[in-house]
Amino acid sequence: MAIDGNDFLRDIWYFAMPSAALKPGEMRDKTLLEEPLVFARTSEGKAFALRDICPHRGIPLSDGWFDGKELECCYHGWRFAPTGHCTCIPSLTEDQEMDVDAIRVRPYPVEERGGGIWVYMSADPRGRAEPKMAPPDLPEVTTLGPGLTERMIFPSHIDHAVIGLMDPAHGPFVHQSWWWRSKRSIHEKAKRFGPAEYGFAMLRHQPSSNSAAYKLLGGTPTTEIRFRLPGIRIEDIEVGDKRVCNLTTVTPIDRQTTEIHHMMYWNVGWAGALKPILRVFARKFLGQDRDVVVKQQRGLKYDPNLMLINDADMQAKWYYRLKKAYGGWTEGAFENPVRETTLRWRS
Repeated sequence: MAIDGNDFLRDIWYFAMPSAALKPGEMRDKTLLEEPLVFARTSEGKAFALRDICPHRGIPLSDGWFDGKELECCYHGWRFAPTGHCTCIPSLTEDQEMDVDAIRVRPYPVEERGGGIWVYMSADPRGRAEPKMAPPDLPEVTTLGPGLTERMIFPSHIDHAVIGLMDPAHGPFVHQSWWWRSKRSIHEKAKRFGPAEYGFAMLRHQPSSNSAAYKLLGGTPTTEIRFRLPGIRIEDIEVGDKRVCNLTTVTPIDRQTTEIHHMMYWNVGWAGALKPILRVFARKFLGQDRDVVVKQQRGLKYDPNLMLINDADMQAKWYYRLKKAYGGWTEGAFENPVRETTLRWRS
């Protein structure tokens, strides 16, 4: 099954960290989906990831050393290559025969795109299964690297974090501010949606009249917003030859801890001067979503029955349907349960 007992999707790519967070010759430990991983970047610049447990005595490899080529355990000096294969056991004498290369730490497929490190979390406990697909395709502007990166922890299961961030009706209530929205700005909306790769998309359209931030780009902006499993939101904004992309990734650390990364990309030269302001807005916006999730946990601890309504909660329904379909997918083309439709709600 591609869904484990914690309701985490397996056999799929997750965003691990910004590429800039891992310099050549560095290693970083990180828990993803309740699994211990150690990420490292070779002296040549290639990132890789291994299970952060030495198979000898169970100590984390991240407590050891990395020379830019191999990881060395701090307990007995066992060394491991980026492939996970053991290369050296210092305690062996010359006359002791042992196939050191047969000893292996689980490796995790890693790719970099859009200025981020993506890791494939396989359902195979040995990590030997080939990825079923490539990491998500991102708009071309992301090749320029992120102009702004923000990180925030939500104290919730990934499902509640994903649904909370995609919820189209909470804006006038959760994100109230003089520079964004208020209850008085609420009005009816109608958006066309359709299936997208392992997810769905709000098809290209002109932003709502109360989305004043888009007007900074001048002209008549259009935007397409895509959601892809396991928790990836890609907003692609176009105004003539100007491009802005907002990438939001939702990655589970454990059942009650979820990591959010928000990265902005642009090819607009003057946008860099706005970074201090954009950072304040991004932190404020994400912080409001986090704060309401914190409040939500106080009610969820009683395990209440929850309800989803049409059309405002249809994206949440699609999310659960997509997870179920992906969890049962074994071979052939993935059958997307989303169909093209128009959704209407007030926000």
